Amino acid sequence: MSVDTVSLTGWGRTAPTTALRFRPRSHEEAAATVLGCGPRGSIARGLGRTHGDAAQNAGGSVLDMTGLDRVRTIDAAAGLVVCDAGTTLHRLREVMLPLGWFPPVVPGGRYVTVGGAIGSDAHGDNHRAAGSFSRHVTEFALLTADGEVRTVRPGTPLFDATAGGLGLTGVILSATLRFRPVTTALMAVDTERAAGLDDLLARMTGGHRPYEYARIDLTARGRATGRGVLVRADHVPVQALPAHARRTALALGPARRPLALPLLPRLFGRLSATALNEIGYRSAPRSRTGELQPLDAFFRALDARPHSNRVSPTGGRIHYAFLVGHGQEETLRRIVGRIARSRCPSFRAVLRRCGDGGPGWLSFPAPGWHLSLDLPAGLPGLARFLDSLDEEVAAAGGRVSLTEDARLRPGALAAMYPRLPDFRALRAELDPNGAFRSDLSRRLSL
Repeated sequence: MSVDTVSLTGWGRTAPTTALRFRPRSHEEAAATVLGCGPRGSIARGLGRTHGDAAQNAGGSVLDMTGLDRVRTIDAAAGLVVCDAGTTLHRLREVMLPLGWFPPVVPGGRYVTVGGAIGSDAHGDNHRAAGSFSRHVTEFALLTADGEVRTVRPGTPLFDATAGGLGLTGVILSATLRFRPVTTALMAVDTERAAGLDDLLARMTGGHRPYEYARIDLTARGRATGRGVLVRADHVPVQALPAHARRTALALGPARRPLALPLLPRLFGRLSATALNEIGYRSAPRSRTGELQPLDAFFRALDARPHSNRVSPTGGRIHYAFLVGHGQEETLRRIVGRIARSRCPSFRAVLRRCGDGGPGWLSFPAPGWHLSLDLPAGLPGLARFLDSLDEEVAAAGGRVSLTEDARLRPGALAAMYPRLPDFRALRAELDPNGAFRSDLSRRLSL
């Protein structure tokens, strides 16, 4: 097992802290690291794709789980796979797609580890149809603070605390996942433009495709406030393909190399954000249905540029993700209007409609509207502005995503997550000496 001292951040590249990094190659090495972690504790870490500080541990230890990446067993008839926690969704897709199976939930990037997807209870563009990641986990092996490895199944308090529990109940070592059947490697995609937020919400309310999201322009103002490009999609059935194409229906095409944008770091600012949002909106079709796209083209949000987090303004990016329930559309309108009027240079904002929440006590998704956006961390007055948005979200019964968070104040947490007392009580019982800690857990007193 290798050990080194490293400075770590989340995907947003804010608030770096230094920790001792262990790279276990077996479950026994992981257990030895946890038992000897010291007073600052330890936290598991995958590929660092969460935007905040959930996988950082200043002055303590971090378990880099990417060396534990074996695909152990596959049940090709039932679509079940047993794999190590460091296995990426990309690897699983490569293994399972030729067999006619696809991950039931695809978060913002396929270079996410299975352990990270469970610990954050990841969700994707099809949350209304498929729920979050933990719904498709039949069991996982969890290394707890006493060095014991427990088999954890749905319907138990430990499962509910660990799904979305940000690694604070233990280290996920392996998991059994259930995949969904598909017959092609193609998506049928519908795209349309909405002139403003009310138009966009009306269109999203009436949609029936399982995958749905809207790229929303948060720099537009006036009647165009909240305008966006709505994208809906579904997997293409093999029967829709011509006979000659059916033999290779499950073959992934070659990945397209993204264009380099060397000037982008110098372009961050209000004018460039407005220009890029304008180009993105105007270049989208007014209405187009049934466009065939390869899986790689559709599921490419964070994957099109593997190191896109390096293309960021000085000080990194704050990723702000919140949710308000159905019936709280006025709160959403008010927040979108405030962001637009503030002229914050938001380059990537996405609106989704979420379905029923999962069992996780600290899981983020719930029925309602989920808006996420990136902002330069160095904007003057940004912390105060986002604190005020937190207050509006909490007052509406909504919540901020802890997985993506790097700056939430602890006072807002209890109103957003009503099962927080249960989570803290289980943590106190399971880990009385605080073997599992992170920058996020200290900041929010989890």
